[in-house]
Amino acid sequence: MPSATHTQDSPLLSSALSLLTTAQVTASSEDVLVILLDSDALSGLPTTLSASAQQAIQASASRAGFSAKLGETLPLYQAEQDGFEQILIVGAGTINELNAGQAQKLAASIIKALAERTTHAVIAIDSLPDAAIEPFALALANKAYQFDVYKSKKSTNKLKSITLQTTQADALQARINLVNAIHIGQSFTRNLANQPGNICFPEYLADQAIALAAEFPEVLKTSVLDEAQMAELGMHSFLAVSKGSERPGRLVTLEYNGKKDDSKPVVLVGKGVTFDTGGISLKPGPGMEDMKFDMSGAASVLGIIRAVCVAKLPINVVGALACAENMPSGRATRPGDIVTSMSGQTIEILNTDAEGRLVLCDTLTYIERFNPEIVIDMATLTGACVVALGEIVSGLFSADEELVAEILQAGLEVHDRAWRLPLLEDYQELLDSPVADMANIGGRTAGATTAACFLWRYTKQYRWAHLDIAGTANTSGANKGSTGRPVPLLMQFLRKRAGV
Repeated sequence: MPSATHTQDSPLLSSALSLLTTAQVTASSEDVLVILLDSDALSGLPTTLSASAQQAIQASASRAGFSAKLGETLPLYQAEQDGFEQILIVGAGTINELNAGQAQKLAASIIKALAERTTHAVIAIDSLPDAAIEPFALALANKAYQFDVYKSKKSTNKLKSITLQTTQADALQARINLVNAIHIGQSFTRNLANQPGNICFPEYLADQAIALAAEFPEVLKTSVLDEAQMAELGMHSFLAVSKGSERPGRLVTLEYNGKKDDSKPVVLVGKGVTFDTGGISLKPGPGMEDMKFDMSGAASVLGIIRAVCVAKLPINVVGALACAENMPSGRATRPGDIVTSMSGQTIEILNTDAEGRLVLCDTLTYIERFNPEIVIDMATLTGACVVALGEIVSGLFSADEELVAEILQAGLEVHDRAWRLPLLEDYQELLDSPVADMANIGGRTAGATTAACFLWRYTKQYRWAHLDIAGTANTSGANKGSTGRPVPLLMQFLRKRAGV
């Protein structure tokens, strides 16, 4: 496969928050000690504290009426206990019952309290349940994320690192190293997805992949197909989307060889529509600016590949990015046009705003050459999925019961959850066309399912699942931004497959 010549010096990196574990901490007067308290008699003080420190903290909490409900915080200034001048006590509710979701809320309250107070904090975590430690640590790192690249006034967040104080440091450090790797990948995804459309376009995403491969040359290689090469392969469904833009489309693949053998890879496919106007089927103006997030699937694949490289997971993974910009122009596809996909199946394009499935179907055919063990695609595919599930869980579609169970369980473990929606042959007739093998939309009802059914037609050669992340990849409104999901879910999935 040919390589692109348009390159960039280095990928877009983030200033990721550093997490460490340690059994002993040398306190600095500028550090803050964070203590998690159980709501039952304000218990849970770390055993590393002196008896006098424990008594002073409990007395201060009692005087302040501190009840230790989940997320409640109380700063104790001039505590001067065990070398720390500042102590922050945080309620953890019933701490031994803390689950992954509650651990995320706990982390959010801690970061909010610390962000402008210190550059380094020490958090005593021995009282946390084992299953909550990694979600808690990842949430700490993610809640400290800021994207202020284009602001003249930068964030006032001072926090740069957190030490997780524990008597089990040696046993936990490998797990925290993996959390750091996930955070690095997730921050990379968020930085990419938060870029505006005039910066992030198909060639830009290709540049990021090329630079990423240059950073990890021993395990990663990247190839890029341009539009002429895609045309030679018969990828006319993909090109029906990209041809309306001045920015040419790109199909990018990244091959991570972590197992050092010929075992079949897990292939991750991401929708990379860098801006989606809807094409000739133009979207309404209000809210269209959020269509810069329509490349979140591709950004997630890049983030996962970066995390896998940093973590050195012993598994083979291929990432495929379907990168295009969907614009109206004199060259743009018209509603009613018929194209032939790489698979040979013909498509009547009834709505040019159903473009994600058009770039994905050719990509799903193309990746057959990698002889995949499993294929998972992720895409901000349908507004119907947002209506059905909101911003809480991603939509999951697959006819493979075992694969569904694996993905759902991984999501539960890291609190990056998915919910299975129906994928049934009964829905396929909604995609019937009188003039082509299929239409690209199925009408007003069951929109998320008919979109998945469309993709299903191109995945018969391997085990496959589809994640519709339209509701979970980003937030909207005044605090809009990328969430970096489903990077945690799929890193957990890969980690378990790798036996790490």
